[in-house]
Amino acid sequence: MTGRAAETGRRRLRYGLAALYGFIGIVHLVAANAMLPLMPGWVPEPRLVILATGLCEIAGAVGLLTDRFRRAAGIGLALYAVCVFPANLKHAFDHVHVDGIPDSWWYHGPRLAFQPVLVWAALWAGGLIDGPFGGRSRSDGATGETSGDPSRLPAALEAHAPATIREP
Repeated sequence: MTGRAAETGRRRLRYGLAALYGFIGIVHLVAANAMLPLMPGWVPEPRLVILATGLCEIAGAVGLLTDRFRRAAGIGLALYAVCVFPANLKHAFDHVHVDGIPDSWWYHGPRLAFQPVLVWAALWAGGLIDGPFGGRSRSDGATGETSGDPSRLPAALEAHAPATIREP
């Protein structure tokens, strides 16, 4: 995939994740009480946690759409996807009924399996990692983390290196 195609894919994924997390964040805010049964018993102040996660999802959605906060949003949404996994497990294995959400393995199986994909997607859309299979594809034909030049910084670090050590 060329650099331009990768950036187009990254941009589209950012828009998709922003829409997804924005919608889910709003649902957390307006239907917090309906989600209470999904919370594991060890979570303190479960309603407050649901409301806080809704705000975090909305903030992450907005952050993905800005240059300044994109990386932080990617990290935050990836961590969020990891942190909600216990609630997803409880929902699946305890067969917790929530109106409007299916309670079958046709729903829970893909949802649980897709959670690591959401972690990766947030990190990739946020520009924190390169493609799903390792090296970054570049329009000049060079591939790999260091673009074939062992003296270059890895691509993930190069963009944030101080100007004094960047290569021209």
